[in-house]
Amino acid sequence: MDTLDTMVVDCRRLLCPLPVIRVQDRVADLAPGTQVEAVCTDPGALQDIPAWCRINGHTVLRTDSKDGEHLVVMRVGGACE
Repeated sequence: MDTLDTMVVDCRRLLCPLPVIRVQDRVADLAPGTQVEAVCTDPGALQDIPAWCRINGHTVLRTDSKDGEHLVVMRVGGACE
């Protein structure tokens, strides 16, 4: 993964719906194709962020959980307005 093309969004210690809102705010200013990693401690983000991605035309590349942290990696689509 190329860190130059990846934005990390720290959503640790945020509860629903704040992880989605934080990701939405960051994605609004990014070019299509940018990769975003959301690092969360709320396990609900593993469902909430991918659902938001489907609605808004972004692609979830993978999700993962380890040591109480949950990762959602996505690619920004063209529907960012």
